Amino acid sequence: MKKLLLVIDFQNDFVSGSLSFPGAEKLEAVIARKIEAYKNNGDDVIFTLDTHGEDYLESVEGKYLPVRHCIKGSPGHELYGRVKELAADCLVFEKPTFPSLELANHLRGKDYGVIEVCGLVSNICVLSNAIMAKAALPNAEVVVDVEATASNDPDLNEKCFDIMESLHIQVLNRN
Repeated sequence: MKKLLLVIDFQNDFVSGSLSFPGAEKLEAVIARKIEAYKNNGDDVIFTLDTHGEDYLESVEGKYLPVRHCIKGSPGHELYGRVKELAADCLVFEKPTFPSLELANHLRGKDYGVIEVCGLVSNICVLSNAIMAKAALPNAEVVVDVEATASNDPDLNEKCFDIMESLHIQVLNRN
């Protein structure tokens, strides 16, 4: 069975920059191990990058979240730590908003049996891209490991896992 790991927005601005939060850096080792395991098994790994321009604050998202982040070409836009090194030979989708329609269109018609989604932030980009993967491949098992995603808001983090489970997205390692 063909498997895919989607690493969502594990970027400097979410881990150590303008939208960072305590605990995000702890995901680095878990995500790096997952990437290595998928590659060693001959499975695919795809990354997304939250990507904004200098006009971010004038965008709809910028009006609701007025914090400049993930500006293309800035250090905050880059993948964080060891994960950056592991992405060198992988497909990367830059996305201007929470989910990636380009990613979903890429997935449509592929033969993945399992799609695992990890990265940041659980209740925003991880959730929305897990839903897009489910829409693109409705018969694939979409999986999210609690130990490989996080949010700046613990309550929303837990609520998003409830929502994922209600959408038949398997949530692993949830106590």
